[in-house]
Amino acid sequence: MNLIIKEAFEREMKTAKEFYSLQKWEEAFSHLERAHILGQRNVIPHTLNHWWMLKVGIRKKDGNEILGQVIRLLVAGIGSLLGRAPIGNTGGSNVGIMTPMPIADDIAQIFIKAKLPIH
Repeated sequence: MNLIIKEAFEREMKTAKEFYSLQKWEEAFSHLERAHILGQRNVIPHTLNHWWMLKVGIRKKDGNEILGQVIRLLVAGIGSLLGRAPIGNTGGSNVGIMTPMPIADDIAQIFIKAKLPIH
């Protein structure tokens, strides 16, 4: 994993975990979505991110999110290995697994700094 992307991913995951520990599920999930965009091209970070999304879904008692994350946990690693992770996808069950999405400007700048394509 590119060092610039790794550091940004870890910052987002750390923030998400802090909100999780405060039981601020929406805030935690928002940072998990940002981390997903950063980590989805790499097997372990991508899978770890979906594990945390599942944990938030369980805490919120959100059946759709729980089911969606279980499915994503089964395919996330494979998608990363095959290079099939759709750029910009935020990883929640409210979006299609293969749906590319626009990338927030601040995250796009991280990819540019890391010299990685954003489309």
